[in-house]
Amino acid sequence: MLIAEGAACVFDRTAACEYEIKSCEARPELADAIIHCLAKATRYSRTVGRGGFAVGNAGGGLMMQEKKSLDACANSDALPDVGIVKPGDILLTGGLYLLECGAGRRATFGLPKISDNAEIRELIACGCHGILFTTGRAPVVGSAISPVITVCAHPTMFRNLCGDMDVDVVHVLEGCSTLDQIGRGLFSLTVAVANGTRSKSEMLEHREFITSCNSFEPIGPACLPASAHDEMLHKKSLGLMAA
Repeated sequence: MLIAEGAACVFDRTAACEYEIKSCEARPELADAIIHCLAKATRYSRTVGRGGFAVGNAGGGLMMQEKKSLDACANSDALPDVGIVKPGDILLTGGLYLLECGAGRRATFGLPKISDNAEIRELIACGCHGILFTTGRAPVVGSAISPVITVCAHPTMFRNLCGDMDVDVVHVLEGCSTLDQIGRGLFSLTVAVANGTRSKSEMLEHREFITSCNSFEPIGPACLPASAHDEMLHKKSLGLMAA
């Protein structure tokens, strides 16, 4: 619904299930770029001996990386990605983007990020003015820069931390609400927060922020929306952009 209104949305997926992701992509060159960036993330994780799978994931029932990745794919509703961005890239058009947050050519700065606030920071670095944080473990997170809307689907966690959670999707699991109803409510809340309504994390004055070091390879033309790629080439021909 946000994309239908012209919004640019950035989605942070985990490694694995790359061929399932590829089958959803409309442009073959973008699908190949996604395979490449996920393979790079896998190599990085093997180098440092750890990936994006935390103890809390196992405790919450996600017993393997593949299951976590399938859940992440389901969260994106299998919409074709418009392009791939890295932290700090400017979003050129509306649509759904994949955040490629794997490290560069080598594991230079130690362990990959495993912190929720680090992921939020990287989304913000792409220009995200609001964060929709889906969780089953209900960590209490916020941001010093962009408002965080927390979406929880764990009945016990939501009851225990209802003062910290913004959206309760437990009703879908219990059959009291439909996914469409929850989605429309979340859409309305997102618009309201964008217009100044405070999320729960803002009300509680959560202003966490994490800084860390990393290096990223530049994205290639296949990672950009087709229209944006053509515009970039045009600007280069006019000498308005560095090669």
